[in-house]
This record gives sequence, C-alpha cells and structure tokens, in this order.
Amino acid sequence: MHAMNEAPTPRLSRVKAGYTTGARTLAKLSVTGLARTRLTPNTLTAAGVTLCLAAAVLVPFESRDKLLFYWLAAAVFVVGSVLDILDGALARAGGRSTPFGAFFDSTTDRVGEGAMLAAIGLVFARAGNDIAVVFTIVAVAGSFLVPYVRAKAEALGLRGDVGLGSRAERVVVITAGLVFAPWGGLQWAIYLLAATSWLTVAQRILHVRKQLIHGGTTHVD
Repeated sequence: MHAMNEAPTPRLSRVKAGYTTGARTLAKLSVTGLARTRLTPNTLTAAGVTLCLAAAVLVPFESRDKLLFYWLAAAVFVVGSVLDILDGALARAGGRSTPFGAFFDSTTDRVGEGAMLAAIGLVFARAGNDIAVVFTIVAVAGSFLVPYVRAKAEALGLRGDVGLGSRAERVVVITAGLVFAPWGGLQWAIYLLAATSWLTVAQRILHVRKQLIHGGTTHVD
C-alpha cells in the first residue's frame, strides 16, 4: 500500500525534471551569444517585467476586440516570461550571478504575474462573474505562496522546489487561458491555476515536513 501511494510522485518528478532540463538547455544555448555582449541579466529582468505589465494593460481592452487583444496579450506575456527565463541563464553563462540579481528577478516575477491576474480579475468583475473573481483572488494568493514556501524552505537549508505548479507551469496555464479566452476558456484556466497553486503549496509544506522528520535541520528564524 505504501509503495502504491509513493509511486506517482517519482514519475511526476521525472516528467517535470525532463522538461525543466530541456528548457534550461535551450535557454543556455540562446544566451551563448548574449553572454559575450554588455547586456546584463538585470536588463533582461527589467525588460521581461515591463512586457508582462504591458500584457496586463492589454487584457482589459478585450471588450473592443476579444481575439486581437487576448491573443496580443498572450504573445507579449509569453515573450516577457521567456526573458525572465533568459535572465537567469545569462547570469549563469556569463558568470554574473549576484544576490541582488536573484532578489530582483524573484521580486519582478511576482509583479508581472500579479498584474496579469489583476487584469484578468478586472475582466471577470466587469462581466459580473463573481465566482471567477473569487477564484482569481485565490489564484493570486496561491501563486504568491508557492515561491514563498520554497524561499522559507531554502532558508532552513531544505529543498522546497517540488510540485507541478511552479512559475513555468503557471505561465503556461495563464497563456492558454488568454488564447482560449474568446471562447470562454479564461475562467477555466483560472480555476486550474488556483487549484494547482494551492496543491503545490501543500506539496511543498509536506515535503519540508518530511525532510525535517527524516533528519533535516530544525532551526527556525
């Protein structure tokens, strides 16, 4: 019985590890040339969050042309999110990783994602879809807690990066929701985002607890 309960986790972990490794490899190849330029990782970070904010601004204009503005917002959001991936790859490739760069990157991630979800919540509010508004708020809280739990775990010297609802997956869900928004798909993406975010929070809490029980540090600040 115990083995049956534990079996799915390694499989899911291998799937996630596979595409995470692939994405990082592509990112490393993409920044090989950039590493030889004067472009800094912080510049990419700033550009990425600026594009994510621009995408959020586009979403409320969906009332004028749903297909145009939802799809344009999705495209801009994806580009901004890709830049957010490349900044870390550039920092590693060029040997320019700094504590401030990591802090700046993590902070701007929350800004871009929060702005996009706020814009989506505004669309739901204008449409009178109160249930979707509530789920958007739940998704915001869950999305912010996912990296917070990981940061607290790592501050204790533990791993907190488990679960399927990390930033890359959230970007995919939000983007898919925008793409299918003209046909009513956005609210379902938000429902999925809210569920997976909180599931990931629970997974990370349980993973930290398991590490502490099996010999992890018990120091707290």
